[in-house]
Amino acid sequence: MKDSNFQKGCVLIVGGSGGIGSLCAQEFAHSNAKVAITYYKNKQGAIDIANEINADVKIYQLDNSNAESVEETFKKVIKDYGSINTLVNAAGFDIPQKFISEIDIDLWQGVINADINGFFNLIKSGLPYLRESKGSIVFISSAGLFKYPPGDILSVAPKATIEHVLKGIAKEEGKNGIRANSIALGVIDTGIFHRLREENNTFFDDEWHEAVMNTLAIKRFGFPKEVADTAVFLASSKAGYITGHCIPVDGGYHL
Repeated sequence: MKDSNFQKGCVLIVGGSGGIGSLCAQEFAHSNAKVAITYYKNKQGAIDIANEINADVKIYQLDNSNAESVEETFKKVIKDYGSINTLVNAAGFDIPQKFISEIDIDLWQGVINADINGFFNLIKSGLPYLRESKGSIVFISSAGLFKYPPGDILSVAPKATIEHVLKGIAKEEGKNGIRANSIALGVIDTGIFHRLREENNTFFDDEWHEAVMNTLAIKRFGFPKEVADTAVFLASSKAGYITGHCIPVDGGYHL
């Protein structure tokens, strides 16, 4: 049975061709939601996910750091689906693990523009449509917000800002029926993490693996489906009185 929150319009998943985003797309589709996904460069990945879901899934190229690109994409989605009931931001890219003293200004500004400004562009364009649908926002964040992992500032700092933007949206837009929540990921066994391990990244060596395991209450890395299931729950009517929250899916890393 389709959840009442997914009856009209679509779930728009930004970054739907990635490891987490693609699982979110699949689980929303399994919940009988109509799904639209965006990609930045990985068009074939988006096509493959759409074909795998085997439903009427449309894909859109999107550069969320470009405000015009974001606005045009939203217009296309609305033309195709009529409305957007949920906005999931699962966009991400390979952020280097560097200590603060090692980061140059160009790298810092590039990450800030992609993450913070990119998210603001999505919100600026998306809010009018979400007001119409009384929709929901789900942002894929990081458990590093609760316990800072050295060398992860380029991931954590932008997400800390976005968390406060989400709380602002929850506070200001609740009267318009909009809810805004996030999911704080620990180490999830997919996507970017796989690529970094395969590249023999010295930061993610056996010593790192052991150290991380020692911080976890549940002694394994997370599964992407566990993240996707949480995203579906937060967007559904079952979470209709939940807003402004950051839900850790991190095996107890934050404890």
